[in-house]
Amino acid sequence: MGQSPLRVIIADDHRIFLEGVKSVLDKIGSFCVEVVGEAVNGQEALELVREHPVDLLLLDLNMPVIDGLQVLAVLQAERRKKIKTIVLTMYDDPRIVKSAFKRGAKGFLLKRYAVDELEPALIEVMSGRPYLGTGVKLLQEKGMEPIVARPRLIVFPDGFVDRYRLTRRELEVLKLITQALSNKEIAKSLYISDQTVSVHRKNIMRKLGVTNTASLIKMAYDYSLV
Repeated sequence: MGQSPLRVIIADDHRIFLEGVKSVLDKIGSFCVEVVGEAVNGQEALELVREHPVDLLLLDLNMPVIDGLQVLAVLQAERRKKIKTIVLTMYDDPRIVKSAFKRGAKGFLLKRYAVDELEPALIEVMSGRPYLGTGVKLLQEKGMEPIVARPRLIVFPDGFVDRYRLTRRELEVLKLITQALSNKEIAKSLYISDQTVSVHRKNIMRKLGVTNTASLIKMAYDYSLV
């Protein structure tokens, strides 16, 4: 028997971005994704959630009729705990991030990093772990501290960072790859799954234009990363 599809609803009032998210989901290898509904405002998102069995809601915050934070509050009040929500937004204000998590969000991504971070975010959130994307800061509160949000000191040459546009998490993974750590060791160090490390490794290699770990290590030496 094959794996049951991950049933997803996308809520975003920008049609171009919504279609872009669908395109990214189509290319995800970790899940068989079925988009069961698309909403362009918060009210439509709630109606779709009530009408369809769904595993995951990808939710923008700035939407007409009812905004994303209100949607989260309603879902929380209706005790729809089986539905996991990942926020996709341009807002990085820590107070907004905190509000989203207090209302039940399980992941928070900035739209400009969504292409590279949507798959690892899905892996972590569907495994029951919170996920904060690159550039997201969380106001710390007892009992609510996603480990993935902890800052790490990573120093790379400016030319390397500017040229290859790796995300914060990808830079963390790359640094550990250059230390000859396995995926399992990297996962343990960053408090993420082996599968998520594998996705990041794939994205790093794509961005750097290499096809194997040996070439990746050679490039690291060329840029004096090790």
